[in-house]
Amino acid sequence: MKTAAGLGVPAAFNAASYFIDRHLPEGRGGKIAIESGDERVSYAELHERVNRFGSALRRTCGVRAGERIALLLLDTPEFAYGFFGAVKIGAVPVPTNTLWKAPDYRYLLNDSAARVLVISEELLPEFVRIPRADLPSLEHVIVAGSGTPSIGVSFADTLALGSPELTAEPCAHDQPAFWLYSSGSTGSPKGCVHLHHDMLICAELFGRGILGIAESDRTFSVAKLFFAYGLGNALYFPLACGATTILWPGPPTPAHVYRIIERYRPSVFYSVPTGYGMLLAQDGAVDLSSIRIAVSAGEALPPGLFERFKARFQLEIIDGIGSTEALHMFISNRTGAIRVGSSGQLVPGYDARILDDDGVPVAAGEMGNLWVAGDSICAGYWNQPEKTKHTFQDGWLRTGDKYSQDADGYFWYAGRSDDMLKVGGQWVSPVEVEHALMEHPAVRECGVVGREDGDDLVKPVAFVVLRETAGPSGELAAEVQRFVRE
Repeated sequence: MKTAAGLGVPAAFNAASYFIDRHLPEGRGGKIAIESGDERVSYAELHERVNRFGSALRRTCGVRAGERIALLLLDTPEFAYGFFGAVKIGAVPVPTNTLWKAPDYRYLLNDSAARVLVISEELLPEFVRIPRADLPSLEHVIVAGSGTPSIGVSFADTLALGSPELTAEPCAHDQPAFWLYSSGSTGSPKGCVHLHHDMLICAELFGRGILGIAESDRTFSVAKLFFAYGLGNALYFPLACGATTILWPGPPTPAHVYRIIERYRPSVFYSVPTGYGMLLAQDGAVDLSSIRIAVSAGEALPPGLFERFKARFQLEIIDGIGSTEALHMFISNRTGAIRVGSSGQLVPGYDARILDDDGVPVAAGEMGNLWVAGDSICAGYWNQPEKTKHTFQDGWLRTGDKYSQDADGYFWYAGRSDDMLKVGGQWVSPVEVEHALMEHPAVRECGVVGREDGDDLVKPVAFVVLRETAGPSGELAAEVQRFVRE
């Protein structure tokens, strides 16, 4: 396992100094860091706006080191200014899911005790449904947008009050830098406490080490910045090497994604299997020739989807697995070493083991519970000691995923620990059944769950979305059943 020290991270380390400040002395001030709509932000402009926002948080809001700043922002340059402005003064930004509803925001704002909320004006209607009396910690609201905000102050006015010069707060590399909330499968969302060195570790081990991201790259992520996956894809991976990130604040419909790719010509593209399936479902000639590498995570990539995408666009999808707790990918396929249907091999710098329910390592090819270790794994869950003790043990993270590993070191996903079905006395993985269904030419998407039959016995049931060329019928249903059985 590679530690922060092993990657050369000094004991005194503020992440904003690495991802923002160093680009000017290294000569990238005039290079474009962010493209969003018609806006192009250079590295010099990014540096100044991060400084202005961080200093304004101190000057106008009285923010102190360690205090939380909730970011309820769409994918725009303001996200970068807010995130790294907070990090630079030693505060703790908390990117927040833009698809949540008012009760979720109330929970997060109170759980994190955020004193400041930075919010896109498009998201205000949901936020204002929360009575201010229900948010005792919140003191300041900063609204990013072109209009005059109905509450709080505008992001533009806040920037104007800040200074273009800002010295980074002295921080330790293992000091909390930002939180990401992980929903998991049960209970309230959990605040994963990530440290200043975590982003650098992921950028080096996966961004550079596996994807080979370089200064010449242009990146575009369908996964949004509030996701751990999207935060790396679209923010700190490109900033780690002086590349350009393309941000899109709107919904990632196939038409929008294709339009952005053809207009901005990214070389590195990130999505999720469902997103790749949606792209394939839209017909028409599309030019994806600028993309040198396509990446997938978030759910297992079905082999049929991989093959159809490769056949249509001559692009192989690099699939892998990461988590909010680990910040980004720890197992992945890589160019020239793809085993279709697997999650790939261990990312160098991480460790993994597969254990049975008693904590005993399983034999090669047998299914068990996946545990991983690496220096980007969060310090724990905020204010949830019991869940922290259950999930993090002696430097190892219990992922909650069922996996097997073959003799060549490739990991094969079998579902979440709480997804497995006991059918006919045997454990059945819904993912395996879904992968088989996706091989059928009539199937576009599917999901498999357990349902009790008339005898109260669990049977797997498939919900299938057909491709446009297929019509639903009893004959087709029987054919698909036979296909999966075989």
